[in-house]
Amino acid sequence: MKISQKGLYALQAMMMLARHHNQGSIKIREIAYEEDLPEKFLELILLELKNARMVESVRGAKGGYQLRRDPSDIRLSEIMRLIDGPLAPFADAEQLRVLIDRDLPHRALYQVFLDVRDAAAHILENTSLADLISGTTPRSTKGRRAVKKHVAKKTEKGSVLPMVVGGPQR
Repeated sequence: MKISQKGLYALQAMMMLARHHNQGSIKIREIAYEEDLPEKFLELILLELKNARMVESVRGAKGGYQLRRDPSDIRLSEIMRLIDGPLAPFADAEQLRVLIDRDLPHRALYQVFLDVRDAAAHILENTSLADLISGTTPRSTKGRRAVKKHVAKKTEKGSVLPMVVGGPQR
């Protein structure tokens, strides 16, 4: 998965707004300064987030931006899909499933790509802004167990084909 600079800036700005949730709106200049982000670029990002109804703007002397929803209700996957498009690192999930069905010689390779996509999507869909600012992310044991469980389920169903990798042994 590739995250753009714009996507990274959006996540940083949203984390900053989450840290200050329920403390009123924050000026773009303050967000840019605290997160070391280019102010003009941040304006465009916040406008995009506003149009997606994740943040709202407040006018006036005490105006600025604030989260529209609670940080626990905003998932990283939602922000990343808005800014950078699909989460799939290689292709979208449906394209990978078609390749798995049609390209028999490379089926195992495409299945690995699909598993990577599914694991990444699972983590991003189960991580909220509140998780990030509190330090409880799916990198914890619970999150690793969920990914292992997901892969184990796929293996039980027989959708993961064994792949033998050859090469000189040392």
